Amino acid sequence: MRAMVFHGPGRPLKLEDVPIPKPGPEQVLLRVHVCGVCRTDLHIVDGELTEPKLPLIPGHQIVGTIVEAGSDVARFSPGLRVGVPWLGSTCNQCGYCKSGRENLCDRARFTGYQVDGGFAEYAVADHRFCFPIPSGYADLQAAPLLCAGLIGYRSLVMAGEGKRLGLYGFGAAAHIVAQVAR
Repeated sequence: MRAMVFHGPGRPLKLEDVPIPKPGPEQVLLRVHVCGVCRTDLHIVDGELTEPKLPLIPGHQIVGTIVEAGSDVARFSPGLRVGVPWLGSTCNQCGYCKSGRENLCDRARFTGYQVDGGFAEYAVADHRFCFPIPSGYADLQAAPLLCAGLIGYRSLVMAGEGKRLGLYGFGAAAHIVAQVAR
């Protein structure tokens, strides 16, 4: 398969032919339709996030169709369109994981940083961290929801009910949460 591969800071991504990944027992193999480019991807490529897996296929706003499911995957089957976010896996055992705050898990692994991402024709992902994409969303519109949309929605829910909402900064997450809050 073709993939854009990162070999280290200060070096451009390189188009390479690499083997199609094999899904592990808890993973699904996706045929990538689209993968958004997030500011986090640029931080990795610029060397601002240290210690990425190298070589690395970046990208964590993946929308694709499952072509193969691992032996322990029961909830998804081939043909289903799913999305893959930044959070790629967690320990599922620590206090953060057990309290619905998996994003704070000390053993979390991130898509396109410690796990190869979606700047490729195929990608594997832990099925527990994939989201079915409703048919009403086109691939291009669904991809940003897998990062900025999740961040914005989580922030909005954590803010609770109120008459006013303040947004500090105005990046992609704030752009989406302002529309949802309205």
